[in-house]
Amino acid sequence: MEIMVSEFQGRSRVLLPRAAQAVVRDALQRSRVVLLIGPRQCGKTTLARRFASPESANYFDLEDPLSLRRLDEPMTALRPLRGLVVLDEVQRRPDLFAVLRVLADRDPEVARFLVLGSAGPTLLRQGSESLAGRIEVVELTGFQVSEVGEEQMDRLWLRGGLPWSFLARDDRESLIWRRDYIRALAERDLPGFGARLPPPALLRLLHMVAHYHGQMVNVATLSSSTGISQPTLRRYLDLLEHVFLVRQLLPWRENLAKRQVKRPRLYFRDSGLLHQLIGAGTMDQLLTSPRLGASWEGFMLEKVLAETDPDQAYFWSTHGGAEVDLLLFREGRRVGVEIKRADAPRRTLSMRIALSDLALDSLFVVYPGPLSYPLGDRSFAVPATSCFADFFAD
Repeated sequence: MEIMVSEFQGRSRVLLPRAAQAVVRDALQRSRVVLLIGPRQCGKTTLARRFASPESANYFDLEDPLSLRRLDEPMTALRPLRGLVVLDEVQRRPDLFAVLRVLADRDPEVARFLVLGSAGPTLLRQGSESLAGRIEVVELTGFQVSEVGEEQMDRLWLRGGLPWSFLARDDRESLIWRRDYIRALAERDLPGFGARLPPPALLRLLHMVAHYHGQMVNVATLSSSTGISQPTLRRYLDLLEHVFLVRQLLPWRENLAKRQVKRPRLYFRDSGLLHQLIGAGTMDQLLTSPRLGASWEGFMLEKVLAETDPDQAYFWSTHGGAEVDLLLFREGRRVGVEIKRADAPRRTLSMRIALSDLALDSLFVVYPGPLSYPLGDRSFAVPATSCFADFFAD
């Protein structure tokens, strides 16, 4: 698939492939309802328009007043339609999921539904409950290295993967776009999901949360700094996760003799939004930022998760100092991942402890160098440009 997103470098247009088209097509062949979720402006609508024309009677944009009026009587509007029906920004009408359950159960089948949402299934709980066993969920992220090419990885790291930011004509235009994106989150999107703080307070909260990127969140300290109660603050962190802004990576705990960390680590999922919030708008500013290492760790973490598609993902850390940045489970295997911004990482005591205590099948150290090389028993250094799906290859 190619997506025409922007113009830059003179008059040329940039066309980027999106592997997600094949994923969505396969899902639609298996399931009568496919829920395509992801952050706002990540390309969901552009992708959906590859399957149905926005001018078609089968296409409903729930941010369009005309589409909303057409759905005043949703059963009347949707029942006669045949083929593929698209409902974009469904979080504005979660009541539609109950209607879809009835329509998806018709025999013989006359329509399938591609439903787009800018929130995770937890916020769309009514949908997951109404369509249990009938719905398949596909998550779309921003651009990945595999789509833009290894030579563009630094640009992707700096600007993030949201298409309009990545494809901006220059860093300043990209930064302005990201600033407006974050402002829209605070003024419209988060309040639409129940955030009660005024927009300036939400913006301050986002800036403060950004400085916890890559760290374990101390809710008590953050609550004291913001004046928000701890229970309310936890709800806001969950909300930021459900709209794909942050990831709360949970700790893995086993019945080990060591005292283990119990608080989650917090990461901004899009590196470009993180950089806007911490004031690193250019590569020079990023490379001199005290948050450089944490930024690169988060960027690589998202790349690893996108390419490995694990069944479960955690981090592991003990109070004695042993840790693994990512502990991945898939198909009965355990793989550890350490992310090091170092020229030539070596095997450490912490790695040996993790290999033993966690019974890892293998441990990989991701670093920015060009070569793969063994570090010892079941452990390897791998370049950041690697295809991390190989972590689970036989």
